[in-house]
Amino acid sequence: MGQPVERESGERDSGGAAQSELPPGQRLQRGWPVTHYGPVPKFRPERWEFRVFGATADGEKHCWNHEEFTALPYTTVVADLHCVTKFSMLGAEWGGIPARTILEIAPPAPAVTHVMVWAEYGFSSNLRLADFASERTIFATHKDGELLTAEHGFPLRLVVPHLYAWKGPKWVRGVEYMTADRRGFWEERGYHNVGDPWKEQRYSYQEELGDGPEL
Repeated sequence: MGQPVERESGERDSGGAAQSELPPGQRLQRGWPVTHYGPVPKFRPERWEFRVFGATADGEKHCWNHEEFTALPYTTVVADLHCVTKFSMLGAEWGGIPARTILEIAPPAPAVTHVMVWAEYGFSSNLRLADFASERTIFATHKDGELLTAEHGFPLRLVVPHLYAWKGPKWVRGVEYMTADRRGFWEERGYHNVGDPWKEQRYSYQEELGDGPEL
């Protein structure tokens, strides 16, 4: 847990953040509002399992229990969080397991282009493989050195700093490797299939050819 902190070029701590650092249409948020759909799941460590399945390189499903998963190499990333509801929280320190670590120990087949991140209650969010493989994408267990609270995704949430926050689900339980794109929960309900906050890709009606499969 003493590994170097990564910081994005030009990024400052939230105490010195300026409006100019925000993506279009966003406002600076000092706290961290709780936003999610549905109830907060109860964590049962004896039943918890993280799975990697679908088009894996070896054709097998890979599983870790909670103790095994949290024993994977830990790192920290200082990054912003941009919610599609228009608030941005700048300069948070996220601690956890890099997505790249999962790709290394349970590699995808060569034909994989996208992943589906699965969470409690069947919630899902799709990502391009390149977004998932970013060096800053992290399966977070901590924020600013403290364990996540249940309301904010404990025991595990995905953080994809360069996309809107809905692309990083709370209460993650697994990753499916896919050889073709498929929309996740919010993407099927009118949210943009890519979700780049700097391009203000909020809704599906803004999509251009190639941004995603037909609704």
